[in-house]
Amino acid sequence: MAAVKWLDVPEEHDYDAAADYLSLISELDVITPTVQALKTADTSLRKAKDVLRAAGLALLSETNPRVKTDLAKIAAGKKLSPILLVRGRALDGVALQIADGYHRVCASYLTDENTPIPCRLVSWQTTA
Repeated sequence: MAAVKWLDVPEEHDYDAAADYLSLISELDVITPTVQALKTADTSLRKAKDVLRAAGLALLSETNPRVKTDLAKIAAGKKLSPILLVRGRALDGVALQIADGYHRVCASYLTDENTPIPCRLVSWQTTA
């Protein structure tokens, strides 16, 4: 299988998607500064298997339509957008949140679970 290639920075619409998802689990006064922090965060590399494990999410199968699309992009040598993550708190039982990129993580895992994924990782931000 082809190696996963990545864009240097997330696409602008990824931040909107992240805000949309995060609005289901938090309040706007926390989401806005958290998404702003994602826009300026440094990019780090994390393994696909570790991202899924920290998020407590199941691996989506290659038959999932969005995963299938991302696998086709990988096979065609197209670059995927980095993943946007919000750090959990293990001591409080709060899992990592994949704010945007769950399907890309799964496609990367299916390619190679040790795939290094470029991520923007921040903690929840507050306005106070």
